Amino acid sequence: MVDLPLGATEDRVCGTIDIEKALSEGVKAFEPGLLAKANRGILYVDEVNLLDDHLVDVLLDSAASGWNTVEREGISIRHPAKFILIGSGNPEEGELRPQLLDRFGMHAEIRTVKDPNLRVEIVEQRSSFDQNPPEFLSKYQREQDEMQQTLVDAQERLKSVTIDRDLRVKISQVCAELDVDGLRGDLVTNRAAKALTALEGRTEVTVDDIRRVMTLCLRHRLRKDPLESIDSGYKVTKVFDRVFGLETTEG
Repeated sequence: MVDLPLGATEDRVCGTIDIEKALSEGVKAFEPGLLAKANRGILYVDEVNLLDDHLVDVLLDSAASGWNTVEREGISIRHPAKFILIGSGNPEEGELRPQLLDRFGMHAEIRTVKDPNLRVEIVEQRSSFDQNPPEFLSKYQREQDEMQQTLVDAQERLKSVTIDRDLRVKISQVCAELDVDGLRGDLVTNRAAKALTALEGRTEVTVDDIRRVMTLCLRHRLRKDPLESIDSGYKVTKVFDRVFGLETTEG
């Protein structure tokens, strides 16, 4: 995973070309940036909604094409930059540009824990980590190894996961009724449902699998008033229940 910090320069992100070396030695002296390091990996952007516009454009270009191009004084270098984009941010501090928001496959809303007992447990674990990080990490190493193996198994199983055409049609019907732009919402929902199915050790997607991922995949893609925050998921759930025949009737 590569971390893209707030305030990073374009050279730091894209990479630089040593013009003097290029001219004197006749070689393309390229110093890779964060996009090169993130290739085939994960690019994490903290406070992504506060990212400078010119860096947003760079991320959009790389996310769309899978390549990054650096040009200096007539010298051009192009390298692959295919990565999974993960971002975090407080929407109260500023909204994310719609074009970049659409590049995120899923959107999760994280709230502060309210349960006092769980809060205490979190504080205790943090204190334990601060006092002796290696000991804390070793304590959970077995769980980490098991989780890693679960993911590896799921990646292999994913090849065998199927989703019935009727379910795929209903996914697209939900996207159409919610007026979701483009087809990325359809694609991501299908992929997420299959991934969840594989993770849980199954090979056939169910309606419940789709229900559990659909809000995460669609709520940040809904058309909304510029002053309105990202939908909580109510609209997606309401349309999903109607399309999949899960609405309850009172009699």
